[in-house]
Amino acid sequence: MDQGYSWTANWQQHLKSPIDKGLELILSKLLAKDIQQRYQSAEEVLRDFQSQSTPNFIQTLKRFDFDPVTVDVRGNISSGQRREAQFFSENLGSGATLDMVAIPGGSFVMGSPNTEAGRSNNEGLQRTVNISPFFMGKYPVTQAQYQALMGNNPSHFKGLFKSKQLPVEQVSWDEAVKFCRKLSEKTGKTYRLPSEAEWEYACRAGTTTPFYFGETITPDLVNYDGNYPYGCAPKGLYRKQTTDVGSFPPNPFGLYDMQGNVWEWCSDKWHDNYSGAPTDGSSWETGTDNKRVLRGGSWNNHALYSRSADRINRWANDGCWDRGFRVAVASVSSSS
Repeated sequence: MDQGYSWTANWQQHLKSPIDKGLELILSKLLAKDIQQRYQSAEEVLRDFQSQSTPNFIQTLKRFDFDPVTVDVRGNISSGQRREAQFFSENLGSGATLDMVAIPGGSFVMGSPNTEAGRSNNEGLQRTVNISPFFMGKYPVTQAQYQALMGNNPSHFKGLFKSKQLPVEQVSWDEAVKFCRKLSEKTGKTYRLPSEAEWEYACRAGTTTPFYFGETITPDLVNYDGNYPYGCAPKGLYRKQTTDVGSFPPNPFGLYDMQGNVWEWCSDKWHDNYSGAPTDGSSWETGTDNKRVLRGGSWNNHALYSRSADRINRWANDGCWDRGFRVAVASVSSSS
């Protein structure tokens, strides 16, 4: 079983709903040999249940199936093994919902090797990082989601296209943080931008190649400037615009558009390399200025900028038509 999918059984156990665990506990009491235990009061059963170490979820996780693909060095596409991921949904109002996909905990090697074509020195030195389980947006935040929660749509492309499933763009880091804060207030969960380490871990999804599809990408898989391919892949389409989220195949964790379409803000302050960076997946907040990290490349960038390890920085108050974001959440509160 490959690295990107060996977590399923652990998540199924770890994220068993409180309802399921409560029923299991009550059944164990009813099947007890001791008659006194069988008729233990409901209050005692509840107290026992609450004392157990269980994730604080109200809703049962749902599941979806998806079909990741891979490419060879020339960009020829092959179908992958059908997979399944777990998620929950938030109702943002005005018909907009937000799907949050379960990302398993694990360890990975962050950054790129010296042999990777197109790498920058800011992608090293490589190091092992440990990531705790969390949830990440299935897609970048869309214009419909942003409008529903924030009451406005700052995107450049909204005047050219009718679809509200385009990713929101022209959003600064400051504005993305405000979205997370308002979403937290609405749901009672602690929403935030992913840390840079969480982002790369979720993007790679157990892969070690330059892209989660393999050694290269094509415009059939990623929205980027196809005039500038990577490696041995041929030139291809340049769309000159964002595309609806979910238009291309997902990565092995079931996340869409992690490469291309819009750059995605991470929580971390910018550093020129990983010297002294946290190894526990947390956001790196030391630094003297307020430049923040962006990941994933965009519709108007060369293919090499969509590599899993590629990283750039911009000022926190600087929005542009190729920048968006997706959200993360580490836990779900009982107040939801």
